[in-house]
Amino acid sequence: MKKYGLIGKSLGHSFSPTFFKEYFEENEIDARYELIELDSLDNCRQRILEFDGCNVTIPHKEAIIPHLDELSEEAKAIGAVNVIQVENGRLIGHNSDAFGFHNSIKPFLTGAHERALILGTGGASKAVAYVLKKIGLNVFYISRNPEGENHFSYEDMNEQMIATCKMIVNTTPVGMHPNSEDLVPIPYKFLTEEHLLVDLIYNPAKTRFLYEGEKMSATILNGETMLKEQALKSYRIWNNNV
Repeated sequence: MKKYGLIGKSLGHSFSPTFFKEYFEENEIDARYELIELDSLDNCRQRILEFDGCNVTIPHKEAIIPHLDELSEEAKAIGAVNVIQVENGRLIGHNSDAFGFHNSIKPFLTGAHERALILGTGGASKAVAYVLKKIGLNVFYISRNPEGENHFSYEDMNEQMIATCKMIVNTTPVGMHPNSEDLVPIPYKFLTEEHLLVDLIYNPAKTRFLYEGEKMSATILNGETMLKEQALKSYRIWNNNV
């Protein structure tokens, strides 16, 4: 039996074990999927080598990189890893978040989406920015502690910024179960029906961020499709079937 797992810090919210259990059963695959909760990545290599492949989630998508032997070209360009391929005792980092995000937003893109606001600057935001830039959108980052070009604070967000950026992507954990009442502090009153709000969170299915966007007639999308797409891509990477 092959063994795969998810590396993270607090994984009670994760749907990945259920998804993979159902996928393995439906496809008659002799494998199991486990949660690997690690507060620290010290000595993580030995733990990872017990598996045939792993996923990586917050807050370890960037911190895991020094513990790996190699990065795929895409993971290197993004600067974050969410898939680890175990091959002959070597750990190879990949990123399937970009693939999953791209596939999830494709049906919703319109000519109005020329610029995007990305809420958060962690590992997930890097994959989102990579995709959006690749398809030609101008990207701006919103964070509590903005640093660098095209980075702004939540207090900087105004009507003009919202009007010119018709896509807003939440890559932060704000609003995730069990803190489902938490709300990302943006000026929702300036949203319109031309806006697309994407939340990478999938539990709950509709965060308050999405709920407030829906009230303003914006198109909303949660992270469930991205989760499924990146998970299937992960399995193909683990089994050299990319």
